[in-house]
This record gives sequence, C-alpha cells and structure tokens, in this order.
Amino acid sequence: MTSNTITSIADSAEFKALNAEIRKRARSGEFDRQRHISQDIIDRFVKLGVYRYLVPRQFGGDGGGPAEFCRMVETIAYHDGSAGWVASFGMSPMYLAALPVETIKQAYANGPDIVFAGGIFPPQPAEVVDGGYKLNGRWKFSSGCMGANVIGVGIIPQTGEKTSLPRMAVLPKSQITEIDENWDTVGYLATGSHDLIIKDVVVAPEWTFIRGGAPNLDEPFFKFYPSLSFAAQVLSIVGAGVARAALDELYELVGGYVAVTGAPTIGERPLTLAEIAKAEAKLHSARAFFYEAIEDAMQDVSAGKPVDVKKVNLLRLSSTNITRVAADVARTAQMLTGMTGVYHASPLVRLVNDTLVGTQHAFMGDVTYQNAGSIFVGKAPLPGYL
Repeated sequence: MTSNTITSIADSAEFKALNAEIRKRARSGEFDRQRHISQDIIDRFVKLGVYRYLVPRQFGGDGGGPAEFCRMVETIAYHDGSAGWVASFGMSPMYLAALPVETIKQAYANGPDIVFAGGIFPPQPAEVVDGGYKLNGRWKFSSGCMGANVIGVGIIPQTGEKTSLPRMAVLPKSQITEIDENWDTVGYLATGSHDLIIKDVVVAPEWTFIRGGAPNLDEPFFKFYPSLSFAAQVLSIVGAGVARAALDELYELVGGYVAVTGAPTIGERPLTLAEIAKAEAKLHSARAFFYEAIEDAMQDVSAGKPVDVKKVNLLRLSSTNITRVAADVARTAQMLTGMTGVYHASPLVRLVNDTLVGTQHAFMGDVTYQNAGSIFVGKAPLPGYL
C-alpha cells in the first residue's frame, strides 16, 4: 500500500487495528519482556508504509513531509512509546540522503522499505584497507536494531579527516557480528537499543556519509530541511503521544475512583481539576509550538531556500520543550492518582518512565537551552546544534 498523504495511512482501518493491537500487547508486557518490538509489528509498519513515507517518489516512496510523519509517530506512541520510538526511524531517508546518489539508488534497488537502525556512539576508529574502511568495535544505543535490515555505525576513518559531526558507515544487518542485548532501562525498554559489535567488516567509502552533512538529493525537503533538527523532532514527539496517553489514563481512573474515607473523589477535588486543566494547557501549547515551528520551516523549504537559522533554532527548542513538558504532564497525571499510581500494574508507571527517559537524550539535553539562548542574543551556538 502506498500513500501520498498521511491521511491514507493514519485513517486506514489497518493502521487503527495495528495501534489497538500494539496497545494491548504492550500492556500485556510482551514487548518489555523481550526488550524489543516484535518482528510482526515491524513487518506491519513496513506494509503500511511507515518506513517509506519520507522516501522520495523516484525511489518508490511516498515523498511525504515532516509534520505528517511526526503526527503518525505521535499516534503510534500514544498506544506505546517504544513502538513510536522505533517507528520514528522511518526518518532515515533524511540521513541516507547524504550518501552518493548512485549508492542511494543501490540502497533502494529492491524497494523503499528500508528499516534502518543506527548505533552512532561512540564513533570507532576505522582502519583504511583495500576496499574501504575496516570496522571493529562496539556501538551503543542502536534503537530498533532487532527489527532492522540496514545498520549505520559511527566511525573515525584513520585518514586524518576532521569533522564536527560523526561519519557513519552503512551495512546490511547480516554483517553485524553480534547484537549484545544489554538494553535494561526504566523506560522505552522495548526500543531494543542494544549494543552492536562488529569484527573485521570492510565497508566501501561510498557507503559512508557525514551524519547531518550536506545531502546529495536535489529535492527541497532533503536539500533544505535541517536533518539534525528533524532527528530530534521525530524522537521528541514520541513523548507527546505518551503524555496524551497518560492524561487519558487519568481520566479513566477518575471515573471509577472511590474515596475510602468518604472524602471528595479525584474528579471532585478543585485542586485536581485545576492541575488537569494546567496539564492540558501545557501539552496543547507545547504541541502547537512544535508543529508551528515545522510549518514555519517548511515555508522556507517550499520557497526553495535553506531554513533560516532563527527558524532552525525554534525547531530544536520546540523539540526540547515538548520533551520536558511531556514528562511533567505524565508525572502530574500519576501524582493525581495518589497511591494508585505507584503500583507496577498501573499503566501510568510505564508512561511516566518512558517520558523521563526521553528527557535524557542528548538531542533534548539542557545544552539545547544554552544554544537556543545564544542564537536569540546573536551569538553562535556550540558545534552540532544546527
């Protein structure tokens, strides 16, 4: 099934049915017990077009845009944060656009449905040998690697090359020597962000690129939209979906809550009602900022020019902001349930933990505020921010 707009995916009966199943299986503990999203779910993402939505039409993809893609990820994340996080790597065409054009054609030769996972850090030294770069080492945080068919890892070619951004080597998953299933965290456990181990694998130079480097596709979205900002956006919007789920979970609990002491129920307490209203306002405001920043950036893209630095700054700031707001909102929902919200059986425990892990990601760290502030006052941000 192909689509030209997000509506044809998100409004489809298949998409809705899949999300309902994801929610049911996530809450059964299936995904967390195995510490990755089940392969049949990934296969259904592929079938629906999640991973080809952003792929250019010249390679058989849908040629979709950033706002629609983020809304799709947000919807999936509402049903399960880890599933949304893994689906977000459908943004990989933005990264792969920095490969040579002939390599991109080879990558999509068998179709646009590449399921990509990247283990970027720490970048490992790569020996220069006949045929390219010899890879040896261990890479962390490879979210979605269990269901991927293409892997990217960070390397430092021993050629004297100096860049402020890491170079990535792209290779089939079959060439990964070992996946060390050591991802054991308080949240987003089912992202399967395990370590990758590679031993003596040679990757040709044309299968490497600078992550965040200049794209080689002459299409407006790839040519002008900032790839690092987009990488932050697709992850940060996951938190918004999870926070929305937390509020809705609270409302379900409010309806069935009975006070043991005879005191007013949760839904009858003025303070609770006020906190609910504040949480809704925060989440709606953060989402509005997030999607408005995308719309403003796309005005420049549509005009055939790079996104203005001030607009790029808002892309990054709105991503950090929505991540932090999502965590605050989810925690508020949990607190308002009292002791009910501390049991492992409560879905709110998992939802809160997921949003908290999102705040730890480097893309959404406190340094974002420093960099954003620098641009607001006319100073240069730290390398890698733009």
